[in-house]
Amino acid sequence: MICINNDKRFNKISLKPKTNYQMKLTIKILKWTGLLLSLLIIGVFAFVQLTWNKKYDIALPNIQATTDSAVIARGKHLAFGPAHCISCHVPMNQVKDAENGKIMPLSGGWELSIPPGTFRAPNITPDMETGIGKMSDGEIARSLRYSVNKNNGCVFPFMPFQELSDEDLIAIISFLRSQAPVKHKVEPSELSFLGKAIMAFGLIKPEAPKRTPPKSVEIDSTIAYGSYLANSVANCNGCHTERDFKTGAYIGTPFAGGTHFLPDNFTEGYSFVTPNLTPDQETGIMANWNETAFINRMRGGRVHKGTPMPWAIFARMTDLELKAIYRYLNSLDPVNNKIEKIVFAPGEAFTK
Repeated sequence: MICINNDKRFNKISLKPKTNYQMKLTIKILKWTGLLLSLLIIGVFAFVQLTWNKKYDIALPNIQATTDSAVIARGKHLAFGPAHCISCHVPMNQVKDAENGKIMPLSGGWELSIPPGTFRAPNITPDMETGIGKMSDGEIARSLRYSVNKNNGCVFPFMPFQELSDEDLIAIISFLRSQAPVKHKVEPSELSFLGKAIMAFGLIKPEAPKRTPPKSVEIDSTIAYGSYLANSVANCNGCHTERDFKTGAYIGTPFAGGTHFLPDNFTEGYSFVTPNLTPDQETGIMANWNETAFINRMRGGRVHKGTPMPWAIFARMTDLELKAIYRYLNSLDPVNNKIEKIVFAPGEAFTK
C-alpha cells in the first residue's frame, strides 16, 4: 500500500523567494570574493615578476685553466665523451651530426622547449663577443659547480657537474679555452611564467655539491670510479631516475628508470621512457648483460631513431670507463620497477 500524506505540517521546504536583503548580501559576498581573488592573482603575478631573477653571492672557486697538453686532452675526452657537452652546445642543425660522432666546435644553439620555458645552450668557445672569452676561469667553474652564471643568476639544472673533481673541472675549462673561437650569437634562454614562478618561490636555486668535491679521482675500472662517472660526469642518474620536468625534481628511485621524454624536434613524434638500470632480475636490464655484452651494447649505437640517449657520444668512452660503470650499476640495490614499454609511436598514449 502506498500512503500519500498531504498534511502541510510535514512540508519543511520553503519556496519563498529570497528577500532583497539576502540577494544584495549574496551579490556583495561574490563581489568581495572576486575582488580578493583578483588582488591575490595580481599580487602573485607582481611577486613573481619582481623576484624571479634572484642574485646569489657565491664565491668563485679557486680553479685556474692550464695549457698543459695532457690536461687539455683529458678535458677534450670528457667534453666529447662521458660529460657529453657536445650533446647540447652545438647549433640545432648540427645536433644529429654531433650525436652521430662528429667532432665540432662547441658554439652553442641547441634549444629545448618545456613548460618552464625555452632553454638554449650558450656558445662555449672562447669568442670574446658571443662566447666565454670574457668570463674568468672562476666564473666558468662556478656555473658548473654551483649553477650560478656570470650575472650571479641561477642556471636551470641541466648541467649536474657539482661534484666533478678539481682536476676534471680544470681539464674541461682548459679544453674550452684551447678551442678556436667561433662567433655565433645564441639568444638567451627565456622563462615562461611557470619558470619564473619556480625561480621566485625558490623551487629551483643554485645547487652546491652535497659533499666536498675530490681534488682528483683514481681512473680505474672500479666500482668507485664507475660511481663517479655515472653520478658526477655522465649523469646516468639524471635520465634513468624518474623526474618531474616541470620542476626538475627527482620523484623516483635512483637508476630505476621511468623518466618520460616527450616528442621533440628530432624524434618525429616518438616518445621514450628510460629503462631500469638496477640489477633487479625481473625488471632491470642489467640482468640481461654480462660485462662484454654491456660494452658491446654501449658501442652499438642507436636502435630507435630519435632516442635521447647519446649513443655515439658515450661510445667514445674507454673500455676501462665502461667496465667501471658496468660494475657500479651491478653494485646497486635491485629495484623492482617494471618499465612496460620504452618506445611510444606518434599519437600512442603514454602509460606507466
